[in-house]
Amino acid sequence: MAGSAVTDDSAASTTGMRDDERSLSGESFSEWRSCERADSDTPSTSPPFWDSDGDDDDPGPKPSELFGRYTWRIENFSKEKKREMKSEPFEAGGYKWYILVYPQGCDVSNHLSLFLCVANHDKLLPGWSHFAQFTIAVANIDPKKMKYSDTLHRFWKKEHDWGWKKFMELSKIQDGFLVDDVLEIIAQVQVIREKVDRPFRCLDRPYRRELIRIYMTNVEQIYRRFIEERRSKLSKLIEDKIKWSSFRAFWSAIDPNTRHRMSREKTDTILKMLVKQFFVEKEVTSTLVMDSLYTSLKALEYQMKGRKGKTKLADLEELPAPMVHVDMDMFILADDVIALLERAALEPLPCQPLAPKDDKTSQPRMKDGSSGEVYNVSMEREERRLTELGQKILETFVLSHIFSGIEVAYQEAVALKRQEELIREEEEEAGLLEHQMKGKRGGGVNEKDKRAKKKQLTKQLHIVPNLQQLTKQLQFVLNLQQLTKPL
Repeated sequence: MAGSAVTDDSAASTTGMRDDERSLSGESFSEWRSCERADSDTPSTSPPFWDSDGDDDDPGPKPSELFGRYTWRIENFSKEKKREMKSEPFEAGGYKWYILVYPQGCDVSNHLSLFLCVANHDKLLPGWSHFAQFTIAVANIDPKKMKYSDTLHRFWKKEHDWGWKKFMELSKIQDGFLVDDVLEIIAQVQVIREKVDRPFRCLDRPYRRELIRIYMTNVEQIYRRFIEERRSKLSKLIEDKIKWSSFRAFWSAIDPNTRHRMSREKTDTILKMLVKQFFVEKEVTSTLVMDSLYTSLKALEYQMKGRKGKTKLADLEELPAPMVHVDMDMFILADDVIALLERAALEPLPCQPLAPKDDKTSQPRMKDGSSGEVYNVSMEREERRLTELGQKILETFVLSHIFSGIEVAYQEAVALKRQEELIREEEEEAGLLEHQMKGKRGGGVNEKDKRAKKKQLTKQLHIVPNLQQLTKQLQFVLNLQQLTKPL
């Protein structure tokens, strides 16, 4: 649907309540939005999961069954004196809706106010709520000047209408928006059937393709922020040579069976966390993010079937080599965790592909659909890119989660090793202290012995002269006896 900027980009209720999400629109997107949906009849060349409309085993309604489109033509608009006007009710997603317009503005002046409302909201059962993404546009004789805006909102008792008080300035109405005094308002409503346990299809395929062209850059920014955050953490670990070497040694020392067990996680555990992180009700891009993660999960399952010979390898040529496999109800790392961590820290996101020189997708599409084939080629390229980005996010999320568990085990091992070292150091210090105490006690006994020996030696030294004198006296007596012996 062709379009140009809406002057006020915030959505609000007629009661004045506002939300914080942005409604991105502008002339730079005009070539991508067209009331002529030229892609519906052209066969797709994409693998099956790109065009799937939800799980085959899911009994609930598909996104295509929850989508509705309504065009309201208001005749003699310039002569309208009513403060507010309501369209006829129309159905989308099994619910009744209507468009509410304030020709002179709702609580504002000089603006056209437009809202989407739940019909008969006061008669619905207590606790009701409808979650929907919708687009409201005002047609122009020049499709490139069409005014439009998108938003995502949960309708309930206190917020049963939602839209834009300053949708467009009244002074611009005469600039091609009134044709024969007829104002044409178009509403597209996609009711969203949420799932909290796994990524899910949100959008009808043509509506999804329309939004991809507008919000692709925003989705990329969401993904890049996530990747850069995870990559920064891994880079710090790898750049710390001592810690990285220690982690590698820890991982290598683990027996193969334990490494195999630590390299997997249940899909239910991962996917619930994934939805919780990336599906934000107030973000208009959340539906595209969920669609991207849904197709990336299908791509991993499709690749696993290819490994098992259930899928033609030709269908898998354009898919990047996976870091993660899906086997039954488990996510399993496709390689050793060391190699995958290094790859995740260094491998960039898929680059934006350059459009070929003869790609005319930037030109307005003709009503006869003559550019439909070129448009489909470009659109399928964008869908593939969106799936590649989603697969990168999914694999990085799985790897980060599994690594966090391994990191906890590593930190526990490091803490245990440090504790053992401290205990050993304390034991060595205690042994050294005991040895020193024994040495001191042993040194006291030796000193006493030395003193005793010295005293005994001293006595001996006193005895020796006496013995010498006694010997001399004995020798004198013997000599005297020899002289006095009778002849």
